[in-house]
Amino acid sequence: MTVPPSAPATLRQVAKHAGVHLSTVSRALDPERRHLISRDIVAKVEAAAKELGWRPNRAAASLRRGRSMVIGVLVPDMTNLVTAQIMQGVEAAIVPRGFFPLVVSMNAVPSGKAMVERLLWQRVDGVVVATLDDELLAALAKAGLPAVLTSRADPDGRFSAVHGDRERAASLAIDHLHALGHRRIALLATPQNTQLGIERLRFATAALARHGLEPQAVAVADGTGRDAGLKAMQQQLAGHGPQARPPFTAVCAANDLLALGAYEAARQAGLQVPQHLSVVGQNDMLMADLVSPPLTTVRMQHLEMGRQAGTLMIEEIEARATAEAPRPPRVIVFQPELVVRQSTGAADA
Repeated sequence: MTVPPSAPATLRQVAKHAGVHLSTVSRALDPERRHLISRDIVAKVEAAAKELGWRPNRAAASLRRGRSMVIGVLVPDMTNLVTAQIMQGVEAAIVPRGFFPLVVSMNAVPSGKAMVERLLWQRVDGVVVATLDDELLAALAKAGLPAVLTSRADPDGRFSAVHGDRERAASLAIDHLHALGHRRIALLATPQNTQLGIERLRFATAALARHGLEPQAVAVADGTGRDAGLKAMQQQLAGHGPQARPPFTAVCAANDLLALGAYEAARQAGLQVPQHLSVVGQNDMLMADLVSPPLTTVRMQHLEMGRQAGTLMIEEIEARATAEAPRPPRVIVFQPELVVRQSTGAADA
């Protein structure tokens, strides 16, 4: 007989229904301890719990463990497809271990300090940070809240981080355009008010210098999205078109959304990609292969980076609970991969 929702089943009832000891039920239904008993017993207990409609009392469990079992995941924009991949990876790592992701967009609060205050109020056990807010990192460090960064590193070495090799990514993009004969290359950069934006532009400029080149133009977008890329490239392409070609034959964009903005700016100017203007992005976001033309880009493994960040976060939480001395931060760097599609072609001499 199923227990009605108004009277939720207890662990004792589940134990009686499954024919096992109460302590066995407690272990079987605890993601952190179920490995201590056999899979058959775990399956038997889970079946009994499901039949009786048992639900975990997270508040009581939090009091026992001294943990909320909630991990904050801070993102810059929930609509960004790269962000979605990171969130999916984090979730895949932490949910099977009994943790719950609390995903929050930085757009929801006025400052990094305010965000940290809210996280402390929610009693999160730690935070995975997938945003570029430098003020946030300072506030996290001051609060002593465990954090793991993804898609970027901490310049001060305070936090563990999982990110791609951005210098290598820039080299792959520039080397590809150079191999196609492009010598007049424009750079389309993200805002220069973050460490990540500054590094991406610096690495792309250095990659050109290794070929004895300088940027033909540098367009700094006022954001990281498609509209920002469109606006920045409209300014560079103003007065140019099929009859009056721009001073550059290729655009190396700091991310895929900026690259799509460059697509639209080129279309508005009457230029075709890649016949008149080659465009390369960075990230290989979802559906980058479905735009027209499919985007040549540098793949950064965001799904796996999110998974590794989630795993590191749990390890940090557990280390703080058991170790006497703090564990030194760890940094995991993923190697990027050039994905050649139809948005790049040979330079038009």
